[in-house]
Amino acid sequence: MKQSVVLFSGGIDSTTALFWALGRYKKVVPLTFDYGQRHKIEIKLSQRLTKSLKLPHEILKIDLAQIGGSVLTDQRLPLPQYKHLDQLAPGPPATYVPFRNGIFLALAAAWAEVHGIQEIVCGFNVIDSPDYPDTRRTFVKAMERAVNEGTKAAFGANRFKIIAPFLTMRKSEIIRLGISLNADYSSAISCYAGGEVPCQKCSSCLLRKKAWEEAGLKDPLLVRLEKEGKL
Repeated sequence: MKQSVVLFSGGIDSTTALFWALGRYKKVVPLTFDYGQRHKIEIKLSQRLTKSLKLPHEILKIDLAQIGGSVLTDQRLPLPQYKHLDQLAPGPPATYVPFRNGIFLALAAAWAEVHGIQEIVCGFNVIDSPDYPDTRRTFVKAMERAVNEGTKAAFGANRFKIIAPFLTMRKSEIIRLGISLNADYSSAISCYAGGEVPCQKCSSCLLRKKAWEEAGLKDPLLVRLEKEGKL
């Protein structure tokens, strides 16, 4: 039976990756990380979606706060706020968590090896967020090689594949693809501030707003929040 593990934060990209995988695999296991993130509400809302889809949902707890170095894991650091995307400086942003995706992929590979799953799906993309080093194609390929060298695959067991289907897509294109797959974005959290209602001032909120505008669609999260009287 063809199976996959999906790195599932509950945001737009990973939600699209989840629905993309559901159309290609007989068994899909969303894997979420509770890593000490400021926006921990993404875990709760990701569970809402997987419960509605009746999917097994694994949550691994690690503590990246003890490493620090990011406003997402050290709440003593202020979360940068902006009015416009052109205010973002080049280079890894304050929201970059050191080697986060490498850590996630390593843990996903370890979990997948134990459960006999060889394919790991992730929603990484770099077109709209080029300053994160751990979302690039070269990184994905390097991690795939490392996983296959550091697991039983090195001794002839089935080899792992790390699949990142959206690497060359803009976020608005990812959204359009997700809509075509009937992806549910009504609980997909992007905001770094930590609440269910988006702050509309962090870099992630601004990128999300731009993507929905480019897609020519209303953001289903905002639609839901408005209906519930939370906006």
